[in-house]
Amino acid sequence: MERSATDMTDVEARSFGDILRDRLVGINAARAARCLVAVAALLLVLVTLDAFPDLRSEDVTTVVGGRLATTYISWGLLAVVAVLLVAATDAPALKSLVTPLHLCLVGWLLINIVFSENRGVSMQRFVLAVSVTSLAVLLPLLPPTQRSFNSCLGAAALVLLALCYLGVFLAPQYSIHTALDITEPQLAGDWRGSFGHKNIASPVMTILVYLGIYLSAVGSFVMGPAIAALAGVFLIFTGGKTSSVLCLAIYALASLVCVTPSLWLKRLICFVPLVVMNLLTVGSVMSPALAAMTRLLPLDPTFTGRSDIWEFALAAVAEKPIIGHGYAAFWDDVTARQTAQGAEWATSAAHSHNSYLDLAVTIGLPGLVLVILIFVLAPIGNFQFAQAHNRGRALAKLFLTVWLFGLYYGATETFLLERQNPIWFMFALAVAGLHFLARFQCVERTEPER
Repeated sequence: MERSATDMTDVEARSFGDILRDRLVGINAARAARCLVAVAALLLVLVTLDAFPDLRSEDVTTVVGGRLATTYISWGLLAVVAVLLVAATDAPALKSLVTPLHLCLVGWLLINIVFSENRGVSMQRFVLAVSVTSLAVLLPLLPPTQRSFNSCLGAAALVLLALCYLGVFLAPQYSIHTALDITEPQLAGDWRGSFGHKNIASPVMTILVYLGIYLSAVGSFVMGPAIAALAGVFLIFTGGKTSSVLCLAIYALASLVCVTPSLWLKRLICFVPLVVMNLLTVGSVMSPALAAMTRLLPLDPTFTGRSDIWEFALAAVAEKPIIGHGYAAFWDDVTARQTAQGAEWATSAAHSHNSYLDLAVTIGLPGLVLVILIFVLAPIGNFQFAQAHNRGRALAKLFLTVWLFGLYYGATETFLLERQNPIWFMFALAVAGLHFLARFQCVERTEPER
């Protein structure tokens, strides 16, 4: 029987509709929502709601109330959605997070806020930190499979890199430090991409290099090398010396840890250089003997005069060694504090340039000890257990590398427990990833059985 053109068009239209309907039916809404939340969280922390700030404007240092409210609402809503999605399918994983040490840290932070020098600021920033950290911790659980987790990480990385490179080539005044910057004109020429400072861009790019290497190792032979190469080039042009030096050194250290069988040897490899690094930096302002040793080194371990800031911060620790000055509340208004003659500039610092010292200043020595137990000592044990039980070897190495980078980066910069800092987010994600790998097996299957 002959068919008219109209009949043929109708058949083709119905066929396309059937195909589209079948595709939509095949999509699991919950799985899609979990991946969407994961990517949204990654983009929110990496790109932020205030991308490409104009550092030439005096308004760059002004906190805008509406923008701040949007930040809190965005993070809070995403965190709530993430908890609901994970609780529906991964209750055992959530229960594994409820440990005495974790509860002690949360309890101590609440006590610290009560005795904070600025209780309102501490509580406000603590709420944001809880939302951000919750998302970071839950992110390894959100994508339903390891393959979808890889896709989420890769997609977010490519979006960030595309924005950063587009900014450099199309709007360099918003993505490269210039001599007209209000605060640090001496950084002119250093790339910062969509970030507000090269010191944020450079460690993020280092982590993206590790991500690219990981994706290449698990079979993403196009996306993985592209991310690693683009991030590596961008890292060089940021001029971030610390991140550039640590990038390859930490990857080599992580590779050595991976082939070391003994847990105690792993601990020595991870922590001995870290302790030495802290002794040669902050320790040099505490001990004349260490100071003499640092003067013999071929490089400046004070990273251009940070010793004045460390002395100022150590004095603050001595004032309130137990309770601290209050979570995230010390550095907002330190200009009125007394310091040594000739080091008055230290009171204009935004932080102590050492994560461990900064925690001692803000949440006290007990808080610092709890953070070290949870975020420094526990992850290497989790990695050892995951490795021994062959749980996601490549993924475990990625988490190990990001964790190690954070530990060493923290000896020169402040990021631990720092709200929506992207380094803190990725570091917390890595710590949580090792925690879950030590207790649960990765889901490898890409599609549910029908």
